Amino acid sequence: MKLNKTQATIVLSGMYIFFALTGNIAATKLTFFGRFVMDAGFIYAFTFTWRDMIHKQLGKKAAITTIYMAAAVNLIAALYYQFVIFLPAEPEWALAGGQAAWKFLFGIQMRVVIGSILAQVISELADTQTYTWWTSGFGKGRPQWLRVVVSNTISIPIDSVLFPIIAFAGIVSWGVMWQMFITNILLKFIITGGTWWMIYLVPEKKIYHSEE
Repeated sequence: MKLNKTQATIVLSGMYIFFALTGNIAATKLTFFGRFVMDAGFIYAFTFTWRDMIHKQLGKKAAITTIYMAAAVNLIAALYYQFVIFLPAEPEWALAGGQAAWKFLFGIQMRVVIGSILAQVISELADTQTYTWWTSGFGKGRPQWLRVVVSNTISIPIDSVLFPIIAFAGIVSWGVMWQMFITNILLKFIITGGTWWMIYLVPEKKIYHSEE
């Protein structure tokens, strides 16, 4: 597969933004597995390992730029959804419950997005710094999967604690919040355990050729 740098950037950064945006929309739903309560945006957990792939292939600056770009995209999308709420609803669609459902889901989404953006930027920048420290210091020359595990071990708890507090405090009880903390951390580590190998999808050498 022959890619130039622009194509490689679009593929890697585009997928990161997809995981972040889709996760924020899905996070408006709270779900549970037995006694474990969590939001349904767990696809967002893929961003931690994917960020490492961007860092490895495109560099630290590209990883940081992608983090901020994903935050901007999510904020602009959320603001647009607020605008859509205020657009006049077609009467039959509204009578069928469409307007009420849209207003509930995307009305709360603004708070979800703000929580997600703050948690994402803080945790992913921590991930970036940890990855840089590990690959240039103690972890240099060690197996690549360790850089994923180490950086995710720092960033996942930060994200898992910050996001529920900002997004759902006052909406659900603190008992439910505590369950969300634990479940989010556990599930994200499980996803890390299933995705650490993805770091090997991009080799140490660049996967792209020079721009033509």
